[in-house]
Amino acid sequence: MNGIISLPDENLRYISHEIENGSILIRAESVRTEALCPHCGTVSAKVHSRYSRRLQDLPIQGRKVRIHFENKKYFCVDRDCRHRRFAEQFDFYDFKATKTKRLQNEIVRVALTQSSVSASRYLRNSVADVSKSVICDLLKKERAKG
Repeated sequence: MNGIISLPDENLRYISHEIENGSILIRAESVRTEALCPHCGTVSAKVHSRYSRRLQDLPIQGRKVRIHFENKKYFCVDRDCRHRRFAEQFDFYDFKATKTKRLQNEIVRVALTQSSVSASRYLRNSVADVSKSVICDLLKKERAKG
């Protein structure tokens, strides 16, 4: 399956996939045994808990894609750090995002060629579930970058 499904991070391992309501649902898991505290930089292997992440990604063979995995929360082992817990972070999505960065880039690319209403309609039919307000927010972020 690795030839068709390429996960967006080397720290995720493919578990399974299924077709659900015409979309591909990919289940993955983190293979990390430790993570870096983003606040103080200390490495921790002490897992606090797990929570589900659900992200939309670029389509595969014309089908919308969702990636589900359990994100780990770790205890920070540095007694001087003000943050006792932190979530492992991945480079392929922004904090609290519901879409991967590569999907966000595709949304912006499409939205730059047409109105946000028509872009939303096109994207919902073929790429991902995207509202007009999401498109406007992504375009604002893109303009702020430079």
